[in-house]
Amino acid sequence: MTDPWSRPEPPGPPPPDDDASILNKLTGLLRDPLSIVLVVVIVLALAFAGVLAGELYARNRANTVVAGVVECVVQDKANASFGVMPPFLWQHMTGHYTNIHIETAGNQIRDAKGMKVTLAINDVRLEDTATSSGSVGSLVAHITWSAEGIRQTIADSIPLVGAFINGVTTNPSEGTIELEGTLGSIKAKPTVVNDGISLQVTELTGLGFTLPREAVQPALDAFTAELTENYPMGISADSVEVTDSGVVSQFSTQNASMPKGEEDPCFAQL
Repeated sequence: MTDPWSRPEPPGPPPPDDDASILNKLTGLLRDPLSIVLVVVIVLALAFAGVLAGELYARNRANTVVAGVVECVVQDKANASFGVMPPFLWQHMTGHYTNIHIETAGNQIRDAKGMKVTLAINDVRLEDTATSSGSVGSLVAHITWSAEGIRQTIADSIPLVGAFINGVTTNPSEGTIELEGTLGSIKAKPTVVNDGISLQVTELTGLGFTLPREAVQPALDAFTAELTENYPMGISADSVEVTDSGVVSQFSTQNASMPKGEEDPCFAQL
């Protein structure tokens, strides 16, 4: 039973204002130098993480696009990578790419089996004009072609000659390769001709009664022209050398214009 003479309890203090409490806490943190340093470090770390994520995504995307262009041109798998400096995002914003490294899988280049290329490309500038999609300061391609790849390619591409060939050996001291068959052999010297690589017949043995020299050289010329000439951007052969395992050559171009997509479908995705 309530005592009629008792006095009611006075009301308690009002609950603290949540907004005011949070503001007071933030103010307290900002007065602490260590807290300020931690806040700055966290903000910078988040910003760096965002930029790094963007850099990695853009770089990976560009590698994929460029590799796709090369795969279209050479008809083999390829990997591409852009130079580390300056950062790729900066290169992308300016449209100026300092250096690009590309390497193919080594299965083939066009119809040439067993051929592999390593590309070093410098000073690429994307600039769409009426006649081009940009320019390349320099491009150097180192190409290796295995002896077995030469045999397979000739067998597939030159029925007149390939039907007789069952092996290929190289002679680095002479700078020649020998196409060996059951009925004889063809010795040829790889040479730079018409901006491409030509196999110049130097000796024909055992085939004279079946396959005259006059028939062999034009067949080889047509074969090598199809494989090593008419590359885009004026890419042409500089040198060729015979090694113990095959043939190595260098192709290059300087200050070249990149074709527009409608001129060469391989460049349409740039």
